[in-house]
Amino acid sequence: MHKSSVQGLSLKGRVRALIHGVALGDAMGAPVEKLPAAEIAKRYGRVSSLDTEWHKMSLDATARNGRVRGNGIVTDDTLMTLCLMDIYGDVGRHLDAWDMADGMVRQIAWVPRYVPELQREAMLIERLFYPEKWIFQRHQLTSCDPRQGGIGNMVNCGAAMYVAPIGVVNACDPRAAYDEAIAFASGHQESFGLEAAGVFAAAVAAAFVPGTDIEGVIEAVLALAKDGTRNAIADIADVARKLKVQGADHQTVVAAFHAAIAPYSPMGDDVNHTPAKAGRLTAAYQPSRLGSIEELPLALGFCLFNDGDFRRSIEDGINSGRDTDSIGVMAGAILGAMHGEGVIDDADHALLDRANRLDLSASADRFTEVATTMLAADQAAADRRASFRAALTF
Repeated sequence: MHKSSVQGLSLKGRVRALIHGVALGDAMGAPVEKLPAAEIAKRYGRVSSLDTEWHKMSLDATARNGRVRGNGIVTDDTLMTLCLMDIYGDVGRHLDAWDMADGMVRQIAWVPRYVPELQREAMLIERLFYPEKWIFQRHQLTSCDPRQGGIGNMVNCGAAMYVAPIGVVNACDPRAAYDEAIAFASGHQESFGLEAAGVFAAAVAAAFVPGTDIEGVIEAVLALAKDGTRNAIADIADVARKLKVQGADHQTVVAAFHAAIAPYSPMGDDVNHTPAKAGRLTAAYQPSRLGSIEELPLALGFCLFNDGDFRRSIEDGINSGRDTDSIGVMAGAILGAMHGEGVIDDADHALLDRANRLDLSASADRFTEVATTMLAADQAAADRRASFRAALTF
């Protein structure tokens, strides 16, 4: 089992690896997003490199919605993760739904940035999918109660995909990460989409525990997860453990994981939105205590099946099809935080920076400074509470 080391892993190195894992999983998964696993295998064999052509790249610009992908280009998963890091840098404290209404609205709608899929500077909202544009509509246009911002939104992985930084500022405290992610992301999502955000942040926080392994992360999230999300993670974890013992091949694992997630997520391979779906009744994306997004359980499942191996887990998740970039992001963030800077491939890192006009290490280092200050303040506050309680008479 691949464990994090008690010695030699700095917070800075872990945060660098986490951000690298987010961008790597995103950029590697983006060219094949929404393809079924069988179609990926048919077209690509196995995706294992950033130098992968987008399956839509041969179409005209209109059919591609004016976007480009492949060869290291990241999507909204990475850009919104960086937005969240910037919000922490602006306020220097823990967040709640009011920061979604203020900080995130500003980041997506009023701060110009280079959007690599558009190959130009733009407001990020131009690139976002409708469930993420909902943040602007609900908070700025309708001025809702911030805690109610997520009500009525399409229930998907949109909030979960970018909350890894919440796990960082609550490193080694999964409960605190879960609570903060729920408080913040309630301004964006509801139901199992919101629950997934809390559980993913908890998984990242648990990954920072010195000496932990992926089983430790699974144990931590199962202690917090609720309803369908908890059941889906538990079921996928059981399947992963059995197939690992059997030495199952990737195709067998993917089929078994998809069968296990099906009771919680009804979409299957039918993830593209087409004119034929207009007016069609569906249980997909609807609030339900029985439902779960599939990205987080699958990411955890591939991490567990591969004993926490960083690269293999990301690649297996991406080659499983469907929402490939978000699966890669979640596996990359958790295992990057667990293993630290040693998982970073310099060539990949350089390509990610170059293709997206980013400096991922510099962004990670700035955020580490903020997180360090917050963690120190939390520890001081905890020490004060302990001293006050010790003085109480029971």
